[in-house]
This record gives sequence, C-alpha cells and structure tokens, in this order.
Amino acid sequence: MKVALANGVYWVGAIDWNLRFCGSYNTPRGTTYNAYLIVDEKIALVDTVKTGFEDEMFKRIGEIVDPAKIDYIICNHAEMDHSGAMLNLMEVAKKAKVYATSTGKDTLWEHYSRDWDVEVVKTGDELSLGKKNLMFISASMLHWPDNMFTYIKEDHILMSNDAFGGHIAAHYRFEDEVGPAAMDEATKYFAVIVSLYSTIVQKKLKEIKDMGIAIDMIAPAHGVIWRSPGKILDAYDRWSRGEAGCKATVVFDTMWHSTEKMAREVTRGIADKGVEARLFNLRTSDWSEIIKEIIESRAIVVGSPTLNMGMYPTVGGFLTFLKGIRPPNKKAAAFGSYGWGKGAVRDINTALEDMKFALLPSLEIKYIPDEDELKSCYEFGKEIAKEVIRGG
Repeated sequence: MKVALANGVYWVGAIDWNLRFCGSYNTPRGTTYNAYLIVDEKIALVDTVKTGFEDEMFKRIGEIVDPAKIDYIICNHAEMDHSGAMLNLMEVAKKAKVYATSTGKDTLWEHYSRDWDVEVVKTGDELSLGKKNLMFISASMLHWPDNMFTYIKEDHILMSNDAFGGHIAAHYRFEDEVGPAAMDEATKYFAVIVSLYSTIVQKKLKEIKDMGIAIDMIAPAHGVIWRSPGKILDAYDRWSRGEAGCKATVVFDTMWHSTEKMAREVTRGIADKGVEARLFNLRTSDWSEIIKEIIESRAIVVGSPTLNMGMYPTVGGFLTFLKGIRPPNKKAAAFGSYGWGKGAVRDINTALEDMKFALLPSLEIKYIPDEDELKSCYEFGKEIAKEVIRGG
C-alpha cells in the first residue's frame, strides 16, 4: 500500500523482509528500499528499488499514477539497491529525464551502459514540478562519491538517500510507529556505513544549517522516515563528533579460556567503578552489533591469546573491520595471554595505534591466570573505567 508523506508526496518503495546481509554487515531485521513519488503538474520519482523488487514498486506507483507518466527520475545515489529498477522503469517511462550528480551520471553509465537523458545537478540547483520545487544538495561520500539529497522546498522534506537510514523491515513507515528499534538500527547503520566519513558529516550538517532550510521530515532510502528529524540530526551530530556515554566495550577471543577469564575480570572491574561495560566473544558475536556498541563507548578493550607470535585470527579480522570504520575520539587498551612467547598484545596495540585511538596501558599474563593475576585483571579494568570517567 502507498503511504502519504505530504499532499502529493508518497512512499512507493519495497520491503525486503528476508535480507540478512547488506554490503558489510548483518541485517537481522531486513530492510526497505525507499522510493518516493511526487505528483504535481509534473511527476517525479526519487530513487527506485533493488532489482527483484520492481513489481512491488510499480504496483504502488500504479495506485497513484500510470508509471508511464513519470516525467523525472531523481537518482540520489546509483548503487544498485537504489537504482536497480531503473532498467525496467526507463522502458516504461520512456520520456523521463534523469537527474543526478556528475559522478552519479558516470556511475549510472558504468552500471547499466544505457544512453539515458541525464541532467547533471549540483548544490542549489532546482527543478520545478509546478507548485512544488525540488532543490538538490550534493552529499558526496555519504557514502559514495555520487550521493546527493533532494529537498522538497514547500513540504520541508529532505530525501537523504543513505544518510540517516537504517536497515529495518516493517509495515510501518515512520520512526514513531516503529519504536526504539528504529534508532537502534540507525545507530548500527551509522557505525558501519557512515562513521568513516564523520568529518564530512560534520561539514554537511553545518552546510545545511547555514543554508537556513527548514526540515520537518527526513526520508532516507533505507528504513524508517523521521517525522521528528531532530532525533536523527542530533544523533548524527553526536556520533560524528565521537561523543559517547560513560561506557566501555570489551572484545576478545580465547584458545584455552585463559583470555576469557581475563576478559571477564576486566569487564567486572570496569563495571564495579560505575561504568557501563559490554563483553563480546568475537567468535560468537555479530561484529556489526559490536561496532554499534563501540560507537556509543568511550573506550574499546581488546583481548587475544598469542598464536604463532601474533594475535588470534578472529581478533585480527575484527580489527581489520574496525580499521575500515575508524570511529573518532576513542580510547583503547589491549590484554591477552601467552605461552612461551608473546605477540598478540603487541600486534593489537599496533592496530589500535594505526586507528588513531588513544592507547592506554596493556596487560599480559603467561599461561593460566592464577588468583593474584585475576585480581590484576580486575584492577586493570578499574583503571580503564577511570579513563572512561575522565572522558576525552
């Protein structure tokens, strides 16, 4: 069923209930591919849907207008989960002109090799549909070079494509209908997809503020539509500045449970100082869920046994994943167990330093920690908690 955002503005996208992995992380709640139809003297469609979901989109459009009557197709981003239906759509809406950034035009050609009529736009360019006017805002690297926003001036609706989105499938379209899960998924989405571009997020938020445009609704390309846009705008501002709560995330893997015993005592020490602590075994936990926790933590603590003079493979893999995200303004510490030779803590510290985290002292224990050594792990956790409380 179509959903109205405002008079003449409709959600006509598709719901993917069964998506369980997208790009780089798990999506246990599925997702949506959001497309928006604007009906005025001229008709515009903002974004399309992923290949395989065309019929769902066409059915929703058909409840409002004949898809062949679409005059303009706005491609905010050419990644195929947003542009995949364009091949079918352009066969139906034969007279439609496409609007995209310069990079977006090139990307559409590279994906589909079709000689479509593409109008290149930049920040401040406008398109009149009659009573409604669309303004385009470049959003390069949020999260591809071609990204842009489309703003409906009369309705104060910002169609932001990937920015401010989240992977969640639901019959409800708005964040106030979905509840806490909406922000939970938006946090994870920012952590895994957007965090790397935090500096750009800060510049874009300032640019939008300086433009003086009113935003009453944010309609992203995945997940819920924000009828209270201040919630997600404030969250993006906070996350992109690296602001976090009084919290630490502890991650580890273990071989013969020595590192696990250390991890539990480290976590207990952190918590007993009044700091929220979350503990994750890297072998059994969803890495994207861990990244979400790290975004909201002031410190990350990483533990590993030494294997072949280095860190455990799962720990190395996770740190590689984290390096691609590089959340700003974090403190970090390493700990681990070893046998006849060290190496894991050294390699963890090198990785954390490469990510520009503020390194805290480390802890290493040989073979199986005894009672006194477990007490040292507990005290190690308390020292980390003091750093968390101290803040940035």
